[in-house]
Amino acid sequence: MTATREFVLTEQEQALLPTDEDVAFFAAHGWYLSEKLFSDHEVDELLAASERYYAGERDRRLPVRPPRLAYWTPEHGDVQRHNDYVHYESDAIAAVLLKPLIGAVAARLARVGLIRVFQSTLIYKPPIVSEPSNVVPWHFDKHYWASSSSEDMLTAFIPFHDCDEDMGTIVMVDGSNTWEEVGFEDSANEHFARRDRNRLEAVLERNAEHNGAELRRVPMRIPKGHMSFHHCRTYHGSGPNRSTNPRRAISLHLQDGDNAYREFPLSNGELATYNHDALVRSNRDGTPDYADPEFCPALWHTPTTDERGAAHVQI
Repeated sequence: MTATREFVLTEQEQALLPTDEDVAFFAAHGWYLSEKLFSDHEVDELLAASERYYAGERDRRLPVRPPRLAYWTPEHGDVQRHNDYVHYESDAIAAVLLKPLIGAVAARLARVGLIRVFQSTLIYKPPIVSEPSNVVPWHFDKHYWASSSSEDMLTAFIPFHDCDEDMGTIVMVDGSNTWEEVGFEDSANEHFARRDRNRLEAVLERNAEHNGAELRRVPMRIPKGHMSFHHCRTYHGSGPNRSTNPRRAISLHLQDGDNAYREFPLSNGELATYNHDALVRSNRDGTPDYADPEFCPALWHTPTTDERGAAHVQI
């Protein structure tokens, strides 16, 4: 799957990058609603490719199945579907999803020069109000990435249509990325589906109180072709899909170039792990290489001063 990539933007794309004010807003609030980064045609391509994916189309399959892999198959029924590593398994999805413009936006928001994919998850929320799997309780992504050294990771939420509260859009807790966390437990590394929702709500309220912060929930109203970005420590969740159509999206998790595996001991003496650990190549010291281009391809590289004279930069 690895290939040399070009990192260039057209003048029209450069005009879509976050402004200095947008970058400051992201740092203070933990979320950002983008300009229209995908054309309607590109979004429709993602939708069509996802339909073929659900029908069984794969360009390749994971060589091993990690222990915490989210991987919906038809026998799971009409629940909220999560399928990890779609950028690896589907070339058609990757061809649209891994657009340099997305990486350039992320690089601006995170104030870094290099952005790599960390993970991608295809999501389908059925239009069933009473389906319990549709409700995503409050959490933040860094808890699942305890074995990552970076505090600059972020996520792009990319719906395949206009997305609002009726569809159970993603909801941000404003400014929670700036909070000091209290009451960390090992269970925070467990997926939210395995944890008690009431307890997660209580954790959110306790952290807001500890930081003297107003608990302000902001639903993302995302037009087709736009996307939201959120910081890895921004609390977020989503409600039921009350519309008549499924909510369809990809959650694209992104890492800065300095991110690397780190040892993160849990209370039982074991080390926190991530699905990558079973898939990616190893560093010389035997640790997982989170820069493995097979699973974590580069999405954007900002040219250095010496490189700016080139027509494009490759990595």
